[in-house]
Amino acid sequence: MSELIKKQVSDARALMDKALDHCESELQKIRAGKANPSMLDDIVVEYYGTPTPLNQVGSVNTPDARTIVIQPWEKSLLSPIEKAIMEANLGVNPQNDGVIIRINVPPLTEERRRDLVKKAKAEAETGKIGIRNVRKDANEKIRKLKTEGVSEDEMKVGEAEVQKLTDAYIIKVDHLSEAKEKDIMTV
Repeated sequence: MSELIKKQVSDARALMDKALDHCESELQKIRAGKANPSMLDDIVVEYYGTPTPLNQVGSVNTPDARTIVIQPWEKSLLSPIEKAIMEANLGVNPQNDGVIIRINVPPLTEERRRDLVKKAKAEAETGKIGIRNVRKDANEKIRKLKTEGVSEDEMKVGEAEVQKLTDAYIIKVDHLSEAKEKDIMTV
C-alpha cells in the first residue's frame, strides 16, 4: 500500500475515533435514573456577564445514587446556577438551601426508560452516520489519488482498509449503544 493511501486510512481512523468519542459523550449525557455529574455538563451559568460552564463556577458531586450536590465557589452564584438548571429542562428541580444546591434525581418510569432507549439509539445512529461520512470522504480522497499515480489495485486495497475500519467502528458504536440500553433498562 502506498504512503498516500496509508495516510488517508490513518486520517480516516483519527476521524472515526473522534466520531466514536463524540457518540460516547452524547450517550453519557442520557441519564439512566442514577445521579451523574455529567448530566450537568451542558449547563452554562451567567458569571459576571460571561457564559461559563457549571463545573467552572462550583464543585459538582454525587453523595448518593439519587442526589447531585453543587457547591458554588461564590454564594452570589446560587441563583444563577439554579436558574440555569431550570432553563436546561432536565426534568429535575434544584433545591437551594442558601449554601448548596441539591438536585434529587427521580427514579425513571418504564415509559421514560423506553423514551431514553429510543434517544440512545438515535444518538448511536448519529454516530454511525458520522463514521459512514468519514468513510465516504476517505474513499473520495483515495480515488482522487489516481491523478498522483496511484494504481487501481492500490486504490481498491485502500478502500477495503477504510471499509474494515468502518465496520469495526460501527461495531464499537453498537456495543456502546447496547451497554447504554442495558444501563437505562436496569432498575
